[in-house]
Amino acid sequence: MTMRVTIFTEPHRGASYADQLRFARAVEDSGFEGFLRADHFQSMGADPGLPGPTDAWITLAGLARETSRIRLGTLVTSVTFRLPGPFAIQVAQVDQMSGGRVDLGIGAGWYEREHLSYGIPFPRTVERFDRLEEQLAILTGLWATPADGRFSYHGDHYQLVDAPALPRPVQTPGPPVIIGAGVPSARPSWPPATATSSTCRSSRSPRPPRHTSGFPRRRTGSAAPRPAVRR
Repeated sequence: MTMRVTIFTEPHRGASYADQLRFARAVEDSGFEGFLRADHFQSMGADPGLPGPTDAWITLAGLARETSRIRLGTLVTSVTFRLPGPFAIQVAQVDQMSGGRVDLGIGAGWYEREHLSYGIPFPRTVERFDRLEEQLAILTGLWATPADGRFSYHGDHYQLVDAPALPRPVQTPGPPVIIGAGVPSARPSWPPATATSSTCRSSRSPRPPRHTSGFPRRRTGSAAPRPAVRR
């Protein structure tokens, strides 16, 4: 069995694009599987000062052209940061620029301070999880639609009407998705027994989801948290 190790970094603590490029090249030259970065606009502690934050997907677009082998992605992008239609275009374009090396990490978001600082709406936890479900449906739906087709979606939070299913990601039916959702009280009625089937329904493949890591979810009426599946 071969273990593949991906390196994770938090550039919002103080790293320029040049810093991240040097690190990503070192990751590639050292034989690691991939480079994942956090998607935040502020540090969780004291303000680190210069050079300030960098946009995750602009950074990954640059790294896509400056590396040749490692996988690239976020761990994770908050659904509050981007609208799902334009975001599907961004991710697909970076996948094209990298030759099909993108891993998309997406989550419900949690760090309220950066939302307040930059005027980004920060809904209640349950709504953010609802938005996560809808964004997953839109992202995977757009990527699964034929190139000459159109995609529409009518949800509680997002509505798309006859959206062109372009650009196309290199990976088919789309980049692998990693879901970050570590708030046990947000969905107490979503036990592990149904998490796998729910993830399968939102994925683009009939195959079971690839288990990448576990996070605690508390079953209703149970004192002990149990792992659910993230894909």
